[in-house]
Amino acid sequence: MKRHLLRFFLAAVAALGALTGCESGNLLPSVSGKAGEIIVVMDKPDWEDALGNEVRDLLGADCPWLAQKEPLYSLVNVIPSAFVDLFKVHRNILLFRVSPQIDSAGIIYKHDAWASPQIVIQISAPTSAQAADMFREKGPMIVSSIEQAERDRVIRNTFRYEESSIFRKTAEIMGGAPHFPTGYKIRKTTDDFVWIADDKEGVYQDVIIYKYPAEEDPFTLEKIIAHRNEVMKDNVPGMFEGTYMTTSVYFPPTVEYLKYKGHDLAQTRGMWEVQNDFMGGPFVSHSFYSPDGSEIITAEAFVYAPRFDKRQYLRQVESILYSWEWKQSTEKVEKGEN
Repeated sequence: MKRHLLRFFLAAVAALGALTGCESGNLLPSVSGKAGEIIVVMDKPDWEDALGNEVRDLLGADCPWLAQKEPLYSLVNVIPSAFVDLFKVHRNILLFRVSPQIDSAGIIYKHDAWASPQIVIQISAPTSAQAADMFREKGPMIVSSIEQAERDRVIRNTFRYEESSIFRKTAEIMGGAPHFPTGYKIRKTTDDFVWIADDKEGVYQDVIIYKYPAEEDPFTLEKIIAHRNEVMKDNVPGMFEGTYMTTSVYFPPTVEYLKYKGHDLAQTRGMWEVQNDFMGGPFVSHSFYSPDGSEIITAEAFVYAPRFDKRQYLRQVESILYSWEWKQSTEKVEKGEN
């Protein structure tokens, strides 16, 4: 009798936990769709007119940091009546609600509405013209939100399948490091340089981290590129004698200054090439001060994939840079300190 009561009690607890999980979103299905893809829920007339043009001009524009033409995102139009469960579990959804019954234009950002990890951006407006105005006004935030969602998915999987030895070895040299998933291996280390690579046939996704003494006004584009070229010449040789990585002058690099999770950094984008050879591809780097301000640390991601589109390969390895942690921070967590 006691055994039956115990089974009944355990079954009741399990049922209650399942209900609680559903309500809290813990049992949401995993997202579907390809990385870099967005479902755009919009009536076909709007999609083929000004509102659709606004979306394509922003989200379907040429990716600005690649040599070849690739769209920033791949867009898939779905009309509202066809927006069923199959599409509701997509990773990125841009949902337009246009109706004269709506009082005023507005935008809502939702996470994990129907799946996880998901972002849904809903724009509501009385007219298509007002929806287009709202989209144009909020365009930079929309791009930033989707980019952050794509980045967070990569970082989430990185921690799930982390090759933790790379963080430990790199942090011993640099004082901190990004986190790397399985597949990456340390290729080269010196006292001030680490090269971590995931090189497969036809696709190289690499991260290079180096440091040098801080100087006055260190984050100008000229100084960042000068240090980059010096480090690459000394540490990243090409396939043949007298060849080495450098920065392409045909695709002028750019720098912008960001704050990410309280972390100030200079983000540089450009194209790398091999001096006296024909290899090349995109790179992005983060340059920032060491905790004591005595050194500049640069973490760079680059891709070589001559036979493939490079947008997603670069996004994947670039996202790893955003997982940077200082060694002392992880040690405090391990010790249970605040």
